[in-house]
Amino acid sequence: MGRGMKLSNSLKRYLLWPIILTILLLCMNLAIYVIDNDAGVLMTGFVIVYFILVTIVYSVKRYRISSELVRFAMEYGQVQKRLLKDLALPYAILDLEGRLQWGNNEFLDIIQSKSAARHPISGVFPELTQEILPKTSEDVTLHMTYEDRYYRVLLRKVITPEFDDTNLSFEDAEKSWDTNNALIAMYLFDETEINTLIRENREQRLIIGLLYIDNYEEALESIDEVRRSLLTALVDRKINKYMQGIDAVIKKLEKDKYLFVMQQKYLPILQNNKFSILEEVRSVNIGNEMAVTVSIGLGVNADNYITGYEYARTAMDLALGRGGDQAVIKDREKIYYYGGKSIQVEKSTRVKARVKAHAFREFVEGKDKIIIMGHKIGDVDTFGASMGIYRIAKTFGKKAHIVINEITTSLRPMMNRFVGNPDYEEDLFIKNDQALEIMDANTLLVIVDVNRPSYLECEELLNYAKAIVIFDHHRQTNEAIENASLSYVEPYASSTCEMVAEILQYIGSGLKLKYLEADALYAGIMIDTNNFLTKAGVRTFEAAAYLRRNGADVTRIRKFFRSEFNYFKTKADAISSTEIYLDNYAIAVCASTEVDSPTVLGAQVANELLNITDIKASFVFSEFNNKIYISARSIDEVNVQVIMEKLGGGGHLSVAGTQLENCTIEQAIKKLKKTLSDMIKEGDL
Repeated sequence: MGRGMKLSNSLKRYLLWPIILTILLLCMNLAIYVIDNDAGVLMTGFVIVYFILVTIVYSVKRYRISSELVRFAMEYGQVQKRLLKDLALPYAILDLEGRLQWGNNEFLDIIQSKSAARHPISGVFPELTQEILPKTSEDVTLHMTYEDRYYRVLLRKVITPEFDDTNLSFEDAEKSWDTNNALIAMYLFDETEINTLIRENREQRLIIGLLYIDNYEEALESIDEVRRSLLTALVDRKINKYMQGIDAVIKKLEKDKYLFVMQQKYLPILQNNKFSILEEVRSVNIGNEMAVTVSIGLGVNADNYITGYEYARTAMDLALGRGGDQAVIKDREKIYYYGGKSIQVEKSTRVKARVKAHAFREFVEGKDKIIIMGHKIGDVDTFGASMGIYRIAKTFGKKAHIVINEITTSLRPMMNRFVGNPDYEEDLFIKNDQALEIMDANTLLVIVDVNRPSYLECEELLNYAKAIVIFDHHRQTNEAIENASLSYVEPYASSTCEMVAEILQYIGSGLKLKYLEADALYAGIMIDTNNFLTKAGVRTFEAAAYLRRNGADVTRIRKFFRSEFNYFKTKADAISSTEIYLDNYAIAVCASTEVDSPTVLGAQVANELLNITDIKASFVFSEFNNKIYISARSIDEVNVQVIMEKLGGGGHLSVAGTQLENCTIEQAIKKLKKTLSDMIKEGDL
């Protein structure tokens, strides 16, 4: 340092102030000369003495003050360095290549090796690669684990102008983030305890669940009276033992309904074993012809217990709406499905159909007009159910319209019987724009053969309808029509036409079907059951018998289903090019160039492929309106509805499908194959 040390400009100006004030004294001295000469001379003497004294003080004290400032700065720097060294927060400095330059005691205690300072930091923390280091003024934050501890890492690029050879100002240096004269500050925040508490809080959060026995009455009726109490006791024991294994508190609400509460930490266990209670209860057999099945609904991550219970009820409604024998988890907006591998149990009683018929009658009587709507690219089941609802509307003297935009080749022969027929209005069939004009507060919207808004002919009608009624036989998904006034969704039904045929029998007021309408309903049942080979139960044949009594003619209907030669040829080409995947799954592509309704033809091909030995499920791809349609069919060995849900679709255990956008048929086939492989590995198939 020595005497040659230079003071900074600010400090030098501060020390010169006593000398600068001499100028003020000289001005004062001149003013005194004007008043009195003798006083001015005396003042001049004092000014000269003052100037000499301050000059001596400045000359002598300047170097002493500089030394004191340097000593203070050094002591302050040592204190600052000691504070930084002993800082409780782990802190380190890296160069731009990620090499450790310096670390305080806390940081070195964590890495447990001072020699690491000579190596890149990625050797200690593999996550801190060259690519992750900050390149600009924005901080980089990441989370990592080291020695069973969880850390939040903050990386900040620091530029100091002293390192820059261009002598930039600090403001200019900050703008030059690409300079090599910079360091990276690294902060470690230990979040182990916080994460542990968060995990414990999440794991100990209580989940509310509901467990229902799907077919309690039917299962008891399938066994002799002596063993009924034993069957009930065995099922109850299975359920209670399963709940004890997960420390759940369970309470029996009714003979076939349970409420239970469990900790969330057991949820992954239930998910990993695919809710094995479903299989355990199903395996109970003491001579009962019908296996007992249960459904489970769980509400997860709710803000309070009331909301959790509502989640559980919603999940249970979905489980029952999808046919039962499955578990559904509602995690806020997310829905997860497990199970659902068994065939839905057909209800022997028609009480529900009668109750729904009476409720529907009240809605019809309370409105002036009725608009009937099905799904896009309507099929025979949609059309037949629509004509059944139309007959109900006319029975009560109401105006009715059916929304149909695209008429498929398979539907055109049936529909032509009504178009231009003097017994039916000219505006019976309307399109979307007409339906939107007709819809008002006194119009009832009836939706048939679909319960997903995105699949509707005209989804906009939902926004204007004050009353909505749904009749459908497809399993419900998390996409549902929420504002329905009446919903009759029965997955066990073979078709919507079967459900409407039952409603017709209980609607009253002397309803009488015309033979054309009976043909349409009967045709819908025939198509959806593949000529009564699939999902045909006792009530299916009872509905068919009712329609036959009302004039349905099987021979006449069969003529409508005859196909043209190019359709038959296209079907044969699709079958001949079928690929067998994993020995049990048939995959085919139905050409769409020579046919008007490739989706309908694809469904027919899928049914034909099930006649091949060892084929558990068939999948037929067809392209229509820039979308890829997949028709999935099985007999009873594979639940194709679960497979199609993985691809965004749905349906039934043996009849399902989906629509894929923005992809080719080749890409869609790859998606299906990957889905099948993954489900087989996970044990879902």
